[in-house]
Amino acid sequence: MERRAFLTGTGSVLLAAPLAAEAEQAGKVWRIGVLLASDSPNVEAFRQELRKLGYVEGRNILIEYRWHEGKYDRLPALAAELVNLKPDLILVAGPQPTLALKAATTTVPIVLAHPGGNLTGFATLVPEEFGAKQVQLLRVAVPAAARMSVLIRPENPMHRTYLPQTVAAAKKLSMRLQILEARTPTELDSAFAAATREHADVLLVLADNLFNAHRTQIVALAAKSRLPTLYLWKEDVLAGGLMSYAPLLSDMFRRVPTYVDKILKGAKPADLPVEQPTKFELIINLKTAKALGLTIPPALLARADQVIE
Repeated sequence: MERRAFLTGTGSVLLAAPLAAEAEQAGKVWRIGVLLASDSPNVEAFRQELRKLGYVEGRNILIEYRWHEGKYDRLPALAAELVNLKPDLILVAGPQPTLALKAATTTVPIVLAHPGGNLTGFATLVPEEFGAKQVQLLRVAVPAAARMSVLIRPENPMHRTYLPQTVAAAKKLSMRLQILEARTPTELDSAFAAATREHADVLLVLADNLFNAHRTQIVALAAKSRLPTLYLWKEDVLAGGLMSYAPLLSDMFRRVPTYVDKILKGAKPADLPVEQPTKFELIINLKTAKALGLTIPPALLARADQVIE
């Protein structure tokens, strides 16, 4: 059976469904595959919204979960497992997992920039001003910052997409920019050492599963280097990072089931628009700011969705 796809999530989230649209069948038990880094409150939000739409696990829907835990070498096998189950939909987040799913079946096309055919849903491909917003937030938090480092993993295609925005924003603010590359935990140590040598004033960490898996190490290195750092995800700030600014994933996962429902009822993904995130959240850790000897401007604190004290 050919499959159709549905896009959403971190870089991308894909939902695959039969290409020949099937009308909703009474008594049918739908099967959904899930390929994500791990279980999380976002996944529970997804399940809750499905239930509101009448999809109850074990009754009219079965969900097959596969957690890759940031271990990219496991992705081909996990993707193949899900494809072999012949699900009606597959939910997958992130560029690497999406590519693994694409490699597992030639009948699941994945198009990020130009949705159509078998693609629709939500994407965390945020507008161009998002990169500028991240740089501006760091500048507001540290007004005297003249040198900014950006931590990337070169193999992550999304990082190359966002970098031009970051470079342009830093140039506009007359900030000197240093690109730090890390592919392994050991290279994280080297990257922070390079930032110290270049006397970086602030650091921006782009989102990546490797960085998520080694969140504690990165937060500790930022503290040791006394680098005010902006991350993408709230979890980094809860772990001791200074600030995070990101699309509100919980909102996106709650909206995904409406697309699931439409596709299972026969809607063509090509007829459903790919949506951009509309809600963002800024989290600030005042305890970390104090440890860095940093005073967060009151105006920035007032803009925060959550302040950790």
